[in-house]
Amino acid sequence: MTLSPAAPSAAGGHPFDAVLCDVDNVIRVYEPAHLYALERAAGLAEGTTMKVAFAPDTVLPLVLGRITPDEWAGSILRGLSGLVADGTAAELSTALVRSPFHADETVVALLRRARAQVPLVLVTNTSVQLEEDLEVLGLTDLADHVVSSARVGIAKPDRRIYDIAVERAGVPAERCLFVDDTLENVAAAAALGMRTVHYRTPEDLRGALNGV
Repeated sequence: MTLSPAAPSAAGGHPFDAVLCDVDNVIRVYEPAHLYALERAAGLAEGTTMKVAFAPDTVLPLVLGRITPDEWAGSILRGLSGLVADGTAAELSTALVRSPFHADETVVALLRRARAQVPLVLVTNTSVQLEEDLEVLGLTDLADHVVSSARVGIAKPDRRIYDIAVERAGVPAERCLFVDDTLENVAAAAALGMRTVHYRTPEDLRGALNGV
């Protein structure tokens, strides 16, 4: 865990007064086993489809809300063209976009406990399907606010999405704890004066929330 310092507040004694938390790979965990099996069967290295899918030119229109997940699947298919037959490319792209997922219950429990003390804002680069996915996960009531890149048209690490999240949290940036699995996003938050956690395991979050 990488944790930046902050002074405790005079009121509650906590080093932060709000939590800003990423969703994917922190709260929501994807299950890529089926996709990896398809890649192996096609003679591709595991992770090839993800590499194509999350290339900036391919994923940015999705997280800015300009295309739907199904349209993203079409972009992935085109990116796989030449690597595998068209039918296999379609199967791989669909498997990625429709990868099963679940909520990390340890993380959810930690965040619910923290929210009883301070505001919780989800700040995520995601698609227009986020609200539906949160409902599937049973997490529509998890946070006080959700700042989705696909809804505001701005993606991390652009500071403007952090500004929106801070405004909704209702506390200064330097009184926010920011949690994200992507180091670039964490660095951007730290540059704004936030206390930060580079998330890798639930224990990173547990340590940061200790005492809240």
